Amino acid sequence: MKCTRHGPRLPAPLPAAHTHPGTKPAFFTRLMLHSASLLGIRERAGIDLLGLAPEHLTGDRYRTPSAANGRIWELMTTKAPWVDVAAVMTQQSALGQLGPWDYLVASAATPLEGIQDAAHYLAAAGDVRSHTLLVDDDGQEVTIRHLNDADLSHEAANAVRAYILGVVSRRLSEARQLSIAPVRVALAARAPQRHDTLTELFGTRAVDFEQQVSSLTFRTADLRVPSPYAQPGLSTVLRQNTELALARAIPLHDWLDLFRTVLKAAIEGDGHGITLAAAARRMTLSSRTLQRRLEEHDTTWRAELETARCAHVTRLLATTDETTGSIAARTGYADARTLRRAVSRWTGHTPSELRRNLPPATAPQRAPATAAIPRA
Repeated sequence: MKCTRHGPRLPAPLPAAHTHPGTKPAFFTRLMLHSASLLGIRERAGIDLLGLAPEHLTGDRYRTPSAANGRIWELMTTKAPWVDVAAVMTQQSALGQLGPWDYLVASAATPLEGIQDAAHYLAAAGDVRSHTLLVDDDGQEVTIRHLNDADLSHEAANAVRAYILGVVSRRLSEARQLSIAPVRVALAARAPQRHDTLTELFGTRAVDFEQQVSSLTFRTADLRVPSPYAQPGLSTVLRQNTELALARAIPLHDWLDLFRTVLKAAIEGDGHGITLAAAARRMTLSSRTLQRRLEEHDTTWRAELETARCAHVTRLLATTDETTGSIAARTGYADARTLRRAVSRWTGHTPSELRRNLPPATAPQRAPATAAIPRA
């Protein structure tokens, strides 16, 4: 992710693993599905798309596949022109709907600092693989560029570009508690038949189409005014919370990610009862189909179960005072002796040794060396 910034020091770059490219936050997907319903698309129309099951949409730690979100954009542009889709999405994106990203803009010392933070933490609201925000301030004008390389003829991409600029413009006005119109707007989109919707969206008729890069340009003086919501130290807290939320996020990039999330939830909820057939039912698949899908991803049910149990057992040993027998019962092992053998096989240590050596809240992210390690 890139950002050009003049003024206060830019926060340290986010670790690449914390930007979760190829995914978007669940709250954004919920917003899209609701907007789609307003355009006449059934709210459950996307339920069969990967990562859009209710259990993944209701938890804000999950990040849904960008491909699934892209399909929803496409469905919306079959119901309405792209300018109307962008307007509906922007209208539904009230302050707070985009999570902590919204408040990075609204609560900074000035709107300029807010949008600079928002550009830096774009991963908190979208997919940094396909979208980048650049903020340039030459002292007279601030230009906010949205980079996206989809084709100009792609209706859904045009809706996305107009929406992103629309939300940025709206958040800057909300940060000022005063409507701020851009000096000019550039859109990497073909000119629509009607311009009135975009005029209302941006508050100006100065919109140029078929530009190489989409952008908003404001007077610097309009964005350097102190924000009414600003409080000393608040931006620092918001940045820290945003980084923590990104670090704790659960990305669903592909089918295997989704399966592992389902398996983890099953083991943590009812570890002693998890079987191949039970997991298949949770995935709404037959047992044979589940096995075949795992084979397609170069892994097996046994390897995945072993890996998930290893992570869960080790986490319980590190974070609870439960006896080995109690943990064995919770995680599907016949008795404490069987669990001890499994822990020794995974780690080369006994559960007691592991408890002494593990820091609190430690949980391995990989399968043990002795297990078949599946490729993500």
